Amino acid sequence: MEIDLSKPILDRNERLAEENRRVFDEKGVFVLDLMASPGAGKTSTILATIDALRDRYGIAVIEGDIASKVDAEKISAHGIPAVQINTGGACHLESDMIQRAISALDLDEIDLLIIENVGNLVCPTEFNLGENAKVMILSVPEGHDKPYKYPNIFEISEAVILNKYDTVSVFDFDEDDFRSVVGKLNPRAPIFPISATKGDGVSAWTEWLAGRIDAARASAEEV
Repeated sequence: MEIDLSKPILDRNERLAEENRRVFDEKGVFVLDLMASPGAGKTSTILATIDALRDRYGIAVIEGDIASKVDAEKISAHGIPAVQINTGGACHLESDMIQRAISALDLDEIDLLIIENVGNLVCPTEFNLGENAKVMILSVPEGHDKPYKYPNIFEISEAVILNKYDTVSVFDFDEDDFRSVVGKLNPRAPIFPISATKGDGVSAWTEWLAGRIDAARASAEEV
């Protein structure tokens, strides 16, 4: 006899994710679940996104980490509401964690909620948080072979951010191969080469995101 313990966990998470999504839809909040490995540049990408879009949208951030509040403090220092979730060892965020976090935010003042998931290319792919879109970041130093090793995160992401692109000439990164494999796994996902700390390429990424936010808002107004 085999007992699958993952099914009740995922079923409960999905139910709570649906509840989260109803709340977000009612409040008109677009939710982005940002996934990446540790060190890929999630927080720096979030800060660059904030700088590009803060004049157009009310923005808040939920930071997911195993421990510490360093990233939330960085976001708060930029005048953006931030809630830190420490998972205490869990390798991903779950819907109940998001429910508790949003209770500390004024959703009436938020158009874009960015969730920085725990640094991991595996676990976050399995858990719906009630988000509108999942997007992943790969940094050039991690290597062009990551789509071969972790295909699922590339398959479910609506867009792929290739960060630290200014280092592409330094590392043995085969961009043609990377784009080819990602294109086969997920032909609809655009790839945005950026250097988050320098601002290079960020405008293309943020204009795509703004388009998704505005489209979601227009769709909600039609209902």
